[in-house]
This record gives sequence, structure tokens and C-alpha cells, in this order.
Amino acid sequence: MRLAKFILFALLTDRSFSLDVRTPVKQAPAGAVTLQNPYDSEDAAIRAGAKLFQRHCASCHGQDAAGQNHAPALASPEVRDAPPGALFWVLRNGSLRRGMPSFSHLPEQRRWQIVTYLKTL
Repeated sequence: MRLAKFILFALLTDRSFSLDVRTPVKQAPAGAVTLQNPYDSEDAAIRAGAKLFQRHCASCHGQDAAGQNHAPALASPEVRDAPPGALFWVLRNGSLRRGMPSFSHLPEQRRWQIVTYLKTL
């Protein structure tokens, strides 16, 4: 009964509340999940990804990727263990429901560099 009251309260008071608890990474389609990172473990890609992260991601996810406000931590096992293609898919498509914008305006190489950096956190 307590859970039902919580869900009802959340639905009535928080328009962004969703019963779908899957994170954007887990929502990536199978075709995206199988994509391989062409820059995997390359030092230059890690450094470039770190700079891109600071420029495009740190304002929401924090300088240290520990998360802040409503943005989740990216320095986490979920991100570290996620398939690179799933992370790339999230960067390309975003998740408007969770407040994550699309970064499809960035060239593919840049998005892969961010993924390369995220996998080092």
C-alpha cells in the first residue's frame, strides 16, 4: 500500500516521473549495442574525450563526472561496463525525458572520443 501511495503521489506532483526505470544506456537498441569504438583505449582519444567532456558534459554531470542536480554520475560501474555502442547511441540520441540533450551535432569522431574517455572513469 505504501508503494502505491508513493507512485500516486509521484505521478500527481512530478510530471517527469516515469515508471520506466531503465536508464538511457539500457534503452539502446541491439544494433547500437554491437557497435565497436574505433578509438578504444587510444591515449589521444582519451585526452580529446576529456576535453570534450569538460566542454559539453561537465556543466550537468560535474567536473569529476560524479553527477550533480538531476544528472547522473558517469563515473559509475554502469557506464564503465556499458557497451561502447550503447554510450555512443545515448550521445547521438539523448534522452529528453531525463533531460539529456542529443549531441548529434558533434561529429562521430568526437562522440567516440567522449565514449573513450567515459570508459576510463
